[in-house]
Amino acid sequence: MLPHNLLTIGELAERARVSVKAVRFYSEQGLLPEAGRSGGGHRRYVPQALERLRLIRSLRALDVPLPEIARVVEKETGEDGDGDGFDDGLEAVVARQLDSLGAELAALRWREAALRLLHEAGAAERAELLRLVGALGTPPSTETLARYWRGLLPVRLPARLVAAIVEAAVPPLPEQPSPAHVLAFARLHELTAAMNDACLAEHRPSPPRPDMLYDGLREAYDLAAPALLAGRGPAPGEALDCFVTAHARANDRRDTLDYRRELGRHLAVGDHPAMRRYWALAGELTPGPTLGAANTWLSSALAAQLAAN
Repeated sequence: MLPHNLLTIGELAERARVSVKAVRFYSEQGLLPEAGRSGGGHRRYVPQALERLRLIRSLRALDVPLPEIARVVEKETGEDGDGDGFDDGLEAVVARQLDSLGAELAALRWREAALRLLHEAGAAERAELLRLVGALGTPPSTETLARYWRGLLPVRLPARLVAAIVEAAVPPLPEQPSPAHVLAFARLHELTAAMNDACLAEHRPSPPRPDMLYDGLREAYDLAAPALLAGRGPAPGEALDCFVTAHARANDRRDTLDYRRELGRHLAVGDHPAMRRYWALAGELTPGPTLGAANTWLSSALAAQLAAN
């Protein structure tokens, strides 16, 4: 025989301010267990079901998916005698919802900026811009750019350096993208996607000791960064010395005046137009100096030093 204090489905729905249909649905999903059925087959619920139903309603109001709600109610206080499990489960669900919402907002911000780009464009260029933007996801992935760099870097480069260079060379997507950001990234995507393996292999640096080169360049770029941020022009100093030493060691050479002249000639003819284009576009997406900007600053500092000698 059922206890006298059980609630009917209508009473439970009325007290929780939800529809009978919603209560029935949550019951059928296993989120709201029944205490039993009346002689006529009607659902009955314990009074504690009201708090669970309110919890479910609150989570649904935040668009929490039913599987996530199930994880929370399974750990609800009273089932295991300890509220820690419930609190931890609720915190995890909220964190996942925040991550999901953040991704949705990022996609919406990117879509808005892309639409503004098309809206503000002239009729003659709108079709071309649509082609560029349409090749991207929403929000776009930077994987094409990362793949470009992984294909361009020396094959024998240690994985730690590959990861560090790719992270530094691939510009992150702006949190608040503008139409100009969308256009710059779309052009970067087009540029890197057009580079096939054969083209990358042809322009891939191949010094005898690539790890010495890229470890040293990373240090040189860090040393040059303060001058770049301050807007100071290229000049000799510790950053340039580190830059030349990295090239010399990678090629089993010594840093001499003759080697600096040789390196200067090599750098003057080795700057590929596609790479210049890459760094120009990346600079529109990166608030600080890019690796390309640092490399140009150091190459210019070397050229200035050689011109003075």
